[in-house]
Amino acid sequence: MFPFRNILFPDDSLNAQAALKYANAFAQHGHGQVVLFNTQDAKTELASKIAQAAIDHDIDLITVALRDRNLLTRAFGSSLAEDIIAESPCAVLAIRPPQRDFVNGQSEIQLERVLLATNFRPSSVAATQLATQMANQLGAELHAVYVIGDYFEQISVMFPEGGLAALTRLRSYVQERMANLSRGGGETHIVEGRPYQEIVKLADTLQADLIVIGTAVHGSLFGSSHVLGSEIERVIRNAPCPVLCVPAARVVTPLPALVTQIVPQT
Repeated sequence: MFPFRNILFPDDSLNAQAALKYANAFAQHGHGQVVLFNTQDAKTELASKIAQAAIDHDIDLITVALRDRNLLTRAFGSSLAEDIIAESPCAVLAIRPPQRDFVNGQSEIQLERVLLATNFRPSSVAATQLATQMANQLGAELHAVYVIGDYFEQISVMFPEGGLAALTRLRSYVQERMANLSRGGGETHIVEGRPYQEIVKLADTLQADLIVIGTAVHGSLFGSSHVLGSEIERVIRNAPCPVLCVPAARVVTPLPALVTQIVPQT
């Protein structure tokens, strides 16, 4: 998975130079190449065409820069960058200048701290592997965070006879899984609250250079296209550093599953 060798750069954003800088740096590190995708040539289904280009050119990474969006576009549609992330068959690095930068003027990668956001679902397996590889090969600190969503706390308040027991089991399960993860090196963090807020806050506190997150997607209610979950979108939009989005298996719904028993995953 890492190092990346073939990097796709869609030349579309006002912040295109920021995305190109990262594309060049990763290509240089992996002794690979940057493939330029001219978005002006594509008129319809642009995100799908970029995804197909990634398959055709055996792309390992796509670098995209996010544009600022107004309230109207936020309410009625995703950005091109978010469409690319949702459709991509490979990892996508999302950049939103100005952010903490880990590429210097000589296109050298200077990665010191990586924050992996995990939920121990299948959607986070590939992200965990990639974050570990990058930290090991680049000599960076690896931090992993699990956020226990505040909806569990709400359930325990509404249904104390059952919700509190489920929350207690979840806390115990997360502590066990994070302890196992820490044995492979790195530091672990367990926090409770709104997932995107806690991830962004921890990244800022740690002065993380990169957030790595698994990007399971779901079908849009307004068509057959795939879209990101709202928490992932908010992490990307509010992160103090670039976000590496690692695709996983498609899921049916973005809503958290309410379970009566936690089943360990191997």
